Amino acid sequence: MTSRVALVTGGTGGIGTAICKKLAGNGHRVATNYRNEEKAKAWQQQMKADGYDIALFKGDVCNPAEAEAMVRQVEAELGPVEILINNAGITRDSTFHKMSAQQWGDVIDTNLNSVFNMTRPVIEGMRERKWGRIIQISSINGLKGQYGQANYAAAKAGMHGFTISLARENAKLGITVNTVSPGYVATDMVMAVPEEVRAKIAADIPTGRLGKPEEIAYAVAFLVDEQAAWITGSNLDINGGHHMGW
Repeated sequence: MTSRVALVTGGTGGIGTAICKKLAGNGHRVATNYRNEEKAKAWQQQMKADGYDIALFKGDVCNPAEAEAMVRQVEAELGPVEILINNAGITRDSTFHKMSAQQWGDVIDTNLNSVFNMTRPVIEGMRERKWGRIIQISSINGLKGQYGQANYAAAKAGMHGFTISLARENAKLGITVNTVSPGYVATDMVMAVPEEVRAKIAADIPTGRLGKPEEIAYAVAFLVDEQAAWITGSNLDINGGHHMGW
């Protein structure tokens, strides 16, 4: 397998960490961003203890200038970004009739505008080199909606439109663009939900359990692979059968 430079946003979270580990384990040079330096250093130490060398770069994906500066720093230290995983995401849940403009804007900025901010600085280089992999980490709720998540669902659904448009523009240049839509995964955030609530969620999933971060990372690694060159403009649902479409 050819070793590539992979940049994963939101890599210090549950799914992001699994993606970083999987790509690094496959021989890629992996970088991720951070905003909280103390938390980031503790995370990096844990990665090293686990046997993974993940590069950390400071940068707010919501800020176009910071995002571009971060990309340039990654490229200066590791080489051209050939794999981009747009994984950064937050929730600010509220029923829409009570939702503030701040709650709406924060989620749109982090979950959707960041996709532009991160992809724009890397796309020209990918086009020049005629190779690239861009993957958006969306959500089951971008497909089926969710009570109290009009902001989150709108942002995650927007990722799909971005994916299929960018895929069309760059398909002839060796660049694939795809989306992965996880269902309910056993990350720290989900596991913090009361056990009885988690039990109800799992009972509604045909496989009878929550997903594992590693299962999402496996899908990302599959789409990144050299042999996945004919898969573009697609969305891969990974939700244990919780939501099925065709």
